[in-house]
Amino acid sequence: MQLTQLNRECLLHLFSFLDKDSRRSLSLTCHQLREVFLDPQLWNLLCFSSPCQLRRDNFVLGPSLRYLAVCWYSSRVQVCNIEDWLKSSFQRDICSNHESLVSTFLAHVCNMCPNLLSLTLSGCGHITDHDLTSMLQSCRKLRRLHLENCARITDHSLDVVVAHGDNLEEVKVDFCRNITQAGLQWLRDKRPGIQLSAERSAGMIPDRKPEDEVPLRSALQKVLLFS
Repeated sequence: MQLTQLNRECLLHLFSFLDKDSRRSLSLTCHQLREVFLDPQLWNLLCFSSPCQLRRDNFVLGPSLRYLAVCWYSSRVQVCNIEDWLKSSFQRDICSNHESLVSTFLAHVCNMCPNLLSLTLSGCGHITDHDLTSMLQSCRKLRRLHLENCARITDHSLDVVVAHGDNLEEVKVDFCRNITQAGLQWLRDKRPGIQLSAERSAGMIPDRKPEDEVPLRSALQKVLLFS
């Protein structure tokens, strides 16, 4: 019996055991298998291990997507998380190849995946509060939001969780250095039903632009002058 003689339900089941690349390769063999590959029912879970994988034509976004994870643990994450005004030209060149990839991808998710239940972003140093705002406004069924080592996420995202995360049950903002203790307490007070985790976030040194450091230096100079 040939593979293409199986019914659609059996083919979808077989495809479900394959990784994204294998699914795409198999889909290129004939029109029937291509249709199975493009069936949104097949794509309820997507996991990516780097932003560059978002460029590949080996997955399908659709209303069946429930669980999404983009987790990048490469050493280049350290470059992404450097404050923009401190990056060298070489570091900016590295980031220019991928800095908008996750944001652009999340914009597509907002438009095409309204039934998303779980979102995990780790090491995505270029995503912003604006990206999270769009996600929470569009994916109103979201129950779990896990953020780790996302340097540009601030307390504003916690405000958005309060305003738009009606169905959120669990929020993690681990190692996000621009999250403050005040922001976490605000979220706890406003949404006590949410299971909140913030490992190390409120204890890290937040970003501070050079012009923001001037008043602090002046104050320290005055203290030394009159002490």
